[in-house]
Amino acid sequence: MSDALPPSELTRMIKARPLAGGSVVIEATPEERAALAARFGLGAVEALRAEVSLEQRPRAIRVTGRLKAAIQQPCAVSGEDFPVTIDEAVDLRFVEAVQRPAAEGEEIELQADDCDEIEYAGDMFDLGEAVAQTLGLAIDPYAESPNADAARKAAGIVKEGEELGPLADLLAGLKKP
Repeated sequence: MSDALPPSELTRMIKARPLAGGSVVIEATPEERAALAARFGLGAVEALRAEVSLEQRPRAIRVTGRLKAAIQQPCAVSGEDFPVTIDEAVDLRFVEAVQRPAAEGEEIELQADDCDEIEYAGDMFDLGEAVAQTLGLAIDPYAESPNADAARKAAGIVKEGEELGPLADLLAGLKKP
């Protein structure tokens, strides 16, 4: 059994040693956008572009910039696709994987700054997959389309504080004081 991850839909390998530095633009092809839409359960990824700067740090490579995307996302209420624009800051650190095996039963304590680090092995890292993961994290799983209220009303779902109608009045009258 292998621990290898499946191949990324958006692979962009960057050579870590020596790091060229400067700016990198990642723009997804139509095929990559279709694969990312399937991965994240979207109607479509119409555009995906990340512009980032790479900077060598003492024990990491810092990647900063912006990710911009246009997606068709299903409404959390009606399920219909609607357009969503994503404009997300990118701030990541790529660190070389530590080869020290954890002792059996050893607990690992993470610091707040450790959570934005992505480990890589060898002399290259996949910036494209990091961009794909940034997109995935930027998608609001509970986004509602402009027609969400109409879908709620059609389904008989009301928001808190709204009138529930004659049945609610009847049930309220049955409550004991």
